[in-house]
Amino acid sequence: MTDADIAAELAEQAGHLLLALRASGQYSGKLLGDEGDRLANALLCAELRRSRPDDALLSEEEKDKPSRLNKSRAWIVDPVDGTREYGEGRSDWAVHVALAIDGVAAIGAVALPALGLVLRSDQPIEVAPPPERLRVVVSRTRPAREAVAVAEALGAELVPMGSAGAKAMAVVRGETDIYLHSGGQYEWDSCAPVAVALAHGLHASRIDGSPLIYNQADTYIPDLLICRCEHAAQVLALVREVQAAP
Repeated sequence: MTDADIAAELAEQAGHLLLALRASGQYSGKLLGDEGDRLANALLCAELRRSRPDDALLSEEEKDKPSRLNKSRAWIVDPVDGTREYGEGRSDWAVHVALAIDGVAAIGAVALPALGLVLRSDQPIEVAPPPERLRVVVSRTRPAREAVAVAEALGAELVPMGSAGAKAMAVVRGETDIYLHSGGQYEWDSCAPVAVALAHGLHASRIDGSPLIYNQADTYIPDLLICRCEHAAQVLALVREVQAAP
């Protein structure tokens, strides 16, 4: 089985598990999110260790092991991206399974279980052309200052949404055009979405234009931009203007 097949199958399996758990009615709210995280993490980590025992593994729900830094290949997973949305019964949450090779988000799958979708880096779909008025996807609870300012400068519509994976895949699926985040994330929040976005011909970087690098000692990534390549230079320039303003 290829790395891409493993990523996609595991993301899908974890998604099915999470949907079944939610449908069971045993848990709700935060308890549901916590139990979903636990069960999905156990599934993903057990299967990755079984199928790729020589690779490193970084999961949001597991204690980090510094030994992963000595590995060229590192699986980076988020068992439930958008635990709050999952616990609230919403659809804008995801499961991330990615493989970083030499720091690059090389292979990834993002499952959107509530929508019955798995987007894969090895099976890109056609990204629809942008509308006349662009759409900037932002947090439904904490829209980033830079994102709001960029949307205003572009005359773009703000589209509130839940998890990072759901936002990134909204760009891949042509539902939005720009995902600009500056509120801080971790490697597991973006590695799989970035791998999928890049495979679909989109731009993905830090908001200063520098590359996103994974399997680092410090797993914190302060910001992220995913957008259509034709919009990247303008968005990055607008971000610089916003950050330079008093």
